[in-house]
Amino acid sequence: MKRTFSVLTLALLGSLAQAAPAPRTVTIGLGYVPNVQFTPFYVAERLGYFRAEGLNVKFQHGYVSELMPLLLQGKLDFVVGDPEDAVFARNQGAPVKYALAMYQKSPVTLFGLKPLTGAASLRGKTLGIPGPFGSSYHAVQAYLASAGLKEGRDVKLATIGFTQQEAVRTGRVDAAAGYLNNDVVLLRAAGKKVYTLDPTGAYPMVGVGLIAQDKTLGTALAKKVVRASQRGLKYTVQNPAGAFKVAQPAFGKAGGTLDILKASVPLMQSAYTRQHGLGAGDPAGWTKAVAALVKQGKLPAGAQASAFYTNALIDKTLR
Repeated sequence: MKRTFSVLTLALLGSLAQAAPAPRTVTIGLGYVPNVQFTPFYVAERLGYFRAEGLNVKFQHGYVSELMPLLLQGKLDFVVGDPEDAVFARNQGAPVKYALAMYQKSPVTLFGLKPLTGAASLRGKTLGIPGPFGSSYHAVQAYLASAGLKEGRDVKLATIGFTQQEAVRTGRVDAAAGYLNNDVVLLRAAGKKVYTLDPTGAYPMVGVGLIAQDKTLGTALAKKVVRASQRGLKYTVQNPAGAFKVAQPAFGKAGGTLDILKASVPLMQSAYTRQHGLGAGDPAGWTKAVAALVKQGKLPAGAQASAFYTNALIDKTLR
């Protein structure tokens, strides 16, 4: 009898193992290189939040200009990028939307080691930018225009790649467009007195987030990816030091510091997310952002913010 029971049990266990579905592989493009800024996604992978959704996640790093075509070709399922990446692609006919906000607002800032007292203090100066692309470039354009300053005539823009800290520290440029939660943090940690200008009044852009094709956003897969990512956000917000420890093997010692992550955490939450869930896009913020792009002539008059993002996948209980 015992032998019969053992044989039946083993047969049942074997059939259950065969019936268990294999994890679905999902690919997410993360901009540039492995970096502390992507901690919520690394946390979601390393703590098993994706696995709990039946997913095996693979990350692919690269410039967003390289990743977005892969998304459109179906070679990536999701991309983490600037909101402009989704907005401009959709405006040109690509069926993509922004589905989860990692940051609630843009961390772009203009910084230097000499006093900056407003846009007028940039007159006659050289301002470093990574290049004529991305949130930092659009923010610089809007900020200069708001003060009546002309590129070239009043302020020289120098393309310096992602060397803003070094370029400012060595005097190659007078100031640079960078990030409040990265460049400024690292320079201050090095003992430098840093001056900043906030361009968000002229360019009230929402922050970096998760982008996908419409056909993906209508599937159960998208709901699972967003929920796992929200859990990664929640863990990071509630325990930055713990999240840093969990995620550091993914980005290494060269990929950023705990101070950078701590400076990023306030960007991940807002009054809106406290009511509607971490990762939710604030409709008021999106309306202002799209209006700023219309004012710059980068979107047609009458463009509606709701065309470029969705909160349909957000779990409101994850706050």
